[in-house]
Amino acid sequence: MVMNQVPEKAWLGQHNDYLVDAGNGHRLHRDVISPFLAMQDAAQKDGIDLQLVSSFRDFDRQTAIFNRKWAGQAQLLNTNGDELPFEALSDNEKLHAILTWSALPGGSRHHWGTDIDVYDRAAVHNWGGKFNLVEREYLSGGPCHALSCWLADNMEQFGFYRPFSVNTGGVAVEPWHLSFQNTAYAFENARHLDGFTKAIEQSDIEGKTCILPQLPSLYNRYVLNKGL
Repeated sequence: MVMNQVPEKAWLGQHNDYLVDAGNGHRLHRDVISPFLAMQDAAQKDGIDLQLVSSFRDFDRQTAIFNRKWAGQAQLLNTNGDELPFEALSDNEKLHAILTWSALPGGSRHHWGTDIDVYDRAAVHNWGGKFNLVEREYLSGGPCHALSCWLADNMEQFGFYRPFSVNTGGVAVEPWHLSFQNTAYAFENARHLDGFTKAIEQSDIEGKTCILPQLPSLYNRYVLNKGL
């Protein structure tokens, strides 16, 4: 896919013509489905039950996720994955807590169909604990540690990489988040602040009075993940 072939509504998650069914309610970019299935099959042969937690999410779905967290209807976590006391947070603290783990609508890589969250379903089932999709679950002693190690050794041969492998002061480390690099590159380079700003201004997102004055810095820190 050439960069100029990615319409603004596509990278914003407002419309996507590239999606195909990936089963179990998931959709992926048409260029990603075959590499993903090949990677899944290879993992299965090595005893890893690699399954999707999340795939494509549109702008409205991302707005709903953000608004639930803004309203205190879903837990907010710090960078270590520990729950924060919602009532004690200022609006600005709440905003940054949300963005550490959940993107603003229009700024999520999940809008493209190129990015996925994965886990080892069988290992999580056998583990028996509450699964929160935080980094420690993918480290030694966690149910998805074997999967994480397998991905480190094998994902690149299928075209995937981890865009959030390092905490730059923006998005938290997400060892479960994989991106199909060749296709995602076009979406990455199609993004621009003006289109993103207009989408937020016209959205039903909560907290606009907190978000809009600092949107350029939020865009750089969390959408482009350039950090502080």
